Amino acid sequence: MTRTAAPRDAGVRGRGRTRDDRTVIVIDAGSAVPPYEQLRLQFARQIQDRTLPVGAKLPTIRGLATDLGLAANTVARAYRELEEAGLIETRGRAGSFVSATGDQARERVRRAAAEYAAVAASVGVEAGEALRIVEAALTGGRGDAG
Repeated sequence: MTRTAAPRDAGVRGRGRTRDDRTVIVIDAGSAVPPYEQLRLQFARQIQDRTLPVGAKLPTIRGLATDLGLAANTVARAYRELEEAGLIETRGRAGSFVSATGDQARERVRRAAAEYAAVAASVGVEAGEALRIVEAALTGGRGDAG
């Protein structure tokens, strides 16, 4: 069974969207991934790809829980983890909003990548090898392409 917070479609239970009507969340009850993690991952992806822009207001915890057929504590846990990651901020009774911190982190990574590319080029490391080194670093490998 799949639960969604989106326009009602045939066979899909629940509906609801953020205030700007951009967010679509789908919870797969048959998945081995816990619902709070599915919710967290989907919000994180939408924040990172800017489907949810900085300053966008997220649905209330109770409202989203009701729309998705989840417990409020499940949604609260996802929001708490998003806040700990700096992707959202909660402003008391005003609600939860997409934080600018995510953009700042992305910019920091871009700068580091540009610096890495310059260093790799300056020491004669070819692009393919440089990419393999980065991929190994991201996946926990040694980063030794040779």
